[in-house]
Amino acid sequence: MDRDYPLEKVRNFGIIAHIDAGKTTTSERILYYTGESHKIGEVHDGETTTDWMEQERERGITITAAAITCFWTKSDVDQADKSQKHRFNIIDTPGHIDFTVEVKRSMRVLDGAIVVFDGVAGVEPQSETNWRYADEANVPRVCLINKLDRMGASFERSYQSILDRLNKRAVRMQLPIGLEENFSGIVDLMKMKAYKFEGDMGKSVVEMEIPADMMDEAKKYRAEMVEKIVENDDEAMNEYLEGKEMDMARLKSILRKAVIANKIFPVYCGSALKNKGVQLVLDAVVDYLPSPLDMPAVKGIDPRTGEEIERHASDSEPFTALAFKLQTDPFVGQLTFFRVYSGTIESGSYIYNSTTGNKERLGRIVRLQANDREEVKKVFAGEIAAAVGIKETKTSHTLCDEANPIILEQIKFPEPVISMRIEPKTKADQEKMGMALKKLSDEDPTFRVTSDPETGETLIAGMGELHLEILVDRMKREFSVEANVGKPQVAYRETITSSSEADAKYIKQTGGRGQYGHAKIRMKPLEAIDPEKKIAKNITREAHFEFINNIKGGVIPQEFIPAVEKGIVEAMERGIVAGYKMVDISVELYDGSYHDVDSSEIAFKIAGSMAFQEAAARAKPVILEPIMKVEIVTPEKFMGDVAGSMNSKRGQIESMTDRGMNKVLVAKVPLSEMFGYMTSLRSMTEGRAGFTMEFDRYDIVPPNVAKTIIDARGGAPSRIS
Repeated sequence: MDRDYPLEKVRNFGIIAHIDAGKTTTSERILYYTGESHKIGEVHDGETTTDWMEQERERGITITAAAITCFWTKSDVDQADKSQKHRFNIIDTPGHIDFTVEVKRSMRVLDGAIVVFDGVAGVEPQSETNWRYADEANVPRVCLINKLDRMGASFERSYQSILDRLNKRAVRMQLPIGLEENFSGIVDLMKMKAYKFEGDMGKSVVEMEIPADMMDEAKKYRAEMVEKIVENDDEAMNEYLEGKEMDMARLKSILRKAVIANKIFPVYCGSALKNKGVQLVLDAVVDYLPSPLDMPAVKGIDPRTGEEIERHASDSEPFTALAFKLQTDPFVGQLTFFRVYSGTIESGSYIYNSTTGNKERLGRIVRLQANDREEVKKVFAGEIAAAVGIKETKTSHTLCDEANPIILEQIKFPEPVISMRIEPKTKADQEKMGMALKKLSDEDPTFRVTSDPETGETLIAGMGELHLEILVDRMKREFSVEANVGKPQVAYRETITSSSEADAKYIKQTGGRGQYGHAKIRMKPLEAIDPEKKIAKNITREAHFEFINNIKGGVIPQEFIPAVEKGIVEAMERGIVAGYKMVDISVELYDGSYHDVDSSEIAFKIAGSMAFQEAAARAKPVILEPIMKVEIVTPEKFMGDVAGSMNSKRGQIESMTDRGMNKVLVAKVPLSEMFGYMTSLRSMTEGRAGFTMEFDRYDIVPPNVAKTIIDARGGAPSRIS
């Protein structure tokens, strides 16, 4: 079986944006114009294809990334020419910060992205976060300034916000004809033509001459566009400076290379809701976003040798894929989404999970249409598909050919910042709740389930109140589990602020064999980990912990050293100040002793735990709290009240700017102060203000607040004596 489409005709891209910028509406237009759906669903009607979950339709927001496969022939070529058809694998991602994991993991497996901006608001907080994720993953982007039909829309202001807040290398490719209710078409600066969108749902793209009153403006901005493009090619730059006219094919070729190299970000305009401009953005995806062949080879580690190896986007290379998302489907069970980087795989064959070392049989392969499925027998390099029937594979695991193993770099996810207690309502719910929580935490790596060792209660942790609310709602609807939940609580952390040492012996004499463990450790705050640095063989590292084994001359036998580390890790989980998990600590085990008969793993584990607690208590421990970046948009007359409310919440105001008729206030505020803020903000602004919030960093809690936290936890945690 051969592939339907050559690799150069495949585009894997995502649609990313701040909440309410119009991503899902844009996705619906793409499905309609590519012929995948015969009717456009609207978010406000709860009938969109990609927002298929009940919770998404009720709230009018995207919660889970939806994958779509569709086909597009550029609007300026012969539509009947089959060779011009391109295959699009699209992922529509959420914009709400609580579901940021979906954007993060999608960026890891996509080759490009359309970044959608609200034409009134321009760059918003989540736009910046998503842009940063795309930068980290080196994903080429094209920008769409959407909603230019809205009251207060401004293409120029939104474009300037991209230059100021995201990247100076954004290049204006189009101009809008009119704004707000007068927005009627688009001027294309590359072709120097105007376009209107007529017929049913704007399906007919009609080319026309640029309006006379816009010609001077179009010429000015075209010259600016050409200059920014030729800067990326020395030969073309010299010709341009000599006054030679650049032909369009050459400009497009230079622009394509620059976009793929992340040196230019083309900016388009339109209104997805009013069916204007989407087709031209799809043309830009074909012209400028990369096919899998344009992307550099994916790098990984050979698990047998530890050496770095590469896989190129080719069907003839060994099979390599990354599982990037799990989803529980009510009809077929667990779906495992994967991106194939090289080679091919057929349904019914066995795949090797190099992350776990297990083999699993791949039952069926499906291609996704949001929540509809099309079964396929084989997938090829560069494709995105979902597997049915593999149970041991989790998010970020590598699937590959057993004879040619490779482990790809894992996706790193943000830590949860908020937690709540949960308990089943009945005995029957208790059994189902454990299974439901496991499935949901497998699906979402930012959702954690733990139990409080002192009370035995179950704790769930996530990225925000809405995140946990949705997960509890899903437990009820999808798994029929009724549960009571406590109030949301902040996920505090603890750390140390100075260095210290400790010497701990654990000796227990009973009749017969006793217990003996002795460890000496040094402790210091962990400096930021440099991912480029090679890690020495005597150091083990997790995200927020470093263990250095400096035992010389066998004073502690090698087999007991992992037990010391385990004891330290367990003590870190219990905390030292108020019982919260400790982070960002470097521990060096440098001396100790053992007993030929009495020493055991458990004795050294306890000794390690005792040494850690003793050293941590001397190292000036502190409580850390999550600090959120809050952006409030409010009418000017309420600005004084809003600023005052931020100051009363220990907030630090960073900027106050204008956005149309409103003021925008940006502040850094502790999460603990923000519970229920929406209600008080509405009451002080007559319901006219709104805010968005995202995690910024962890910071030290002031002493008076720390005392309140410790008292609320019933004092400092007990120590092992």
